[in-house]
Amino acid sequence: MTLPLVIVAAMARNRVIGGNNQLLWRLSSDLKRFKALTLGKPMIMGRKTWDSIGRPLPGRESIVVTRDRSFQPVGAHVVHDIDAALALGHELAIKMGADSLILAGGGDLYRQMINQCARLHMTEVDLAPEGDAVFPVIDPQLWQEVSRQTHPAGPGDEAAFAFVDYKKAD
Repeated sequence: MTLPLVIVAAMARNRVIGGNNQLLWRLSSDLKRFKALTLGKPMIMGRKTWDSIGRPLPGRESIVVTRDRSFQPVGAHVVHDIDAALALGHELAIKMGADSLILAGGGDLYRQMINQCARLHMTEVDLAPEGDAVFPVIDPQLWQEVSRQTHPAGPGDEAAFAFVDYKKAD
């Protein structure tokens, strides 16, 4: 059985997801949603995303995709291509009793793997900062929006935002 690959990401109005290897906004609400969606699941990410997080996240298994054969972060699994990431992700998901595996960034992996995903859990941030990492265009021919919850900026949030979920179009 192949478990679904699910993207969890936050992007600004201009599709920017980060700059200088950092998030460009502070949204406490989004961080809580990210935790809820990813807890108990393996997360596939690129090396820059790993570096930006800086540590393993509790209750999750991190799989870092990098071409750097000498990269050995403490608390993460390292693979050197997407196929190896997916194979290890499925293996870990089964061991963890997870119902999916998470693609947690960054921009290059999102671009390369979005068509292999079953669902997208997006946070649309009501900002348009300059940045060097962007999320790919969500093609409405391929993706169907299934829910949208808009929120004003709450405590710990620098901007208004919307939680938007997509599934692959039939």
